[in-house]
Amino acid sequence: MARFDAAGGLGLHYTDAGSGPAILCLAGLTRNSGDFRFVLPFLTDYRVIRMDYRGRGQSDWADDASTYSVAQEAADAIALLDHLGVARATILGTSRGGLIAMLLAATHPQRLGGAILNDIGPEIAPGGLDRIMDYVGLRPEFADFEAAADGLKTAMEPRFPGVARDRWRIHAELIWSEAEDGLDLRYDPRLRDALIGQAGAGPAPDLWSLWDALALMPVTVLHGENSDLLNADILARMQARAPQMRAVTVPDRGHVPFLDEAASLGGITAHLTEFA
Repeated sequence: MARFDAAGGLGLHYTDAGSGPAILCLAGLTRNSGDFRFVLPFLTDYRVIRMDYRGRGQSDWADDASTYSVAQEAADAIALLDHLGVARATILGTSRGGLIAMLLAATHPQRLGGAILNDIGPEIAPGGLDRIMDYVGLRPEFADFEAAADGLKTAMEPRFPGVARDRWRIHAELIWSEAEDGLDLRYDPRLRDALIGQAGAGPAPDLWSLWDALALMPVTVLHGENSDLLNADILARMQARAPQMRAVTVPDRGHVPFLDEAASLGGITAHLTEFA
């Protein structure tokens, strides 16, 4: 298991596999490096680096939960690149990972060769954040992975029509763990406290200026057709401020696409072939 020491001596887990242009894979808010399981077989021509954020996956939990922030996670990402001696990487960022990519474009532009964002923009559609707060930091109410597969299949069908139960079974194993009394989180539940604290600290930062910084670089945005975080209006405004942006809508997907859909792979492959 590969680990490195980030700020505060916190041990963070990462994987580093393959050779070629570097891709730094940054996962969603509550997720971990397993987020990229389904796309990995299609990235064999690249050096693929995946990191578990502090408090997630196999990384250490922070003593101070307030460090579960985009700013600190961006600093941790740079620390990992430094640790590995990687001067420049393309970011494949899912949700939270895309926000980190925007911040790094503004603060460390020389370290980015561009970015592929998976269903995220500089603004979150109404209702999307409410749905996130309905589950973040709370244990799932499933006795085991079989029950979770059934529950996810039912709950997600409206936004992910036709996705097989077996896929939801694998997904459940990636985001949750088994405990004696049912399934548990694969992350520090105090992440919820961090989000509430940050929301109460004042007006939300204007992320559009960060988007403008990323828009100076090669950027592709994957958009789940049924997403409740990145809707068509936000995507259109992103395109207006970044005419060279490549937008790919992934049919029959909500937040977030799995990344192995034909549309997702087409967008990822085209971007990497031209810009990585």
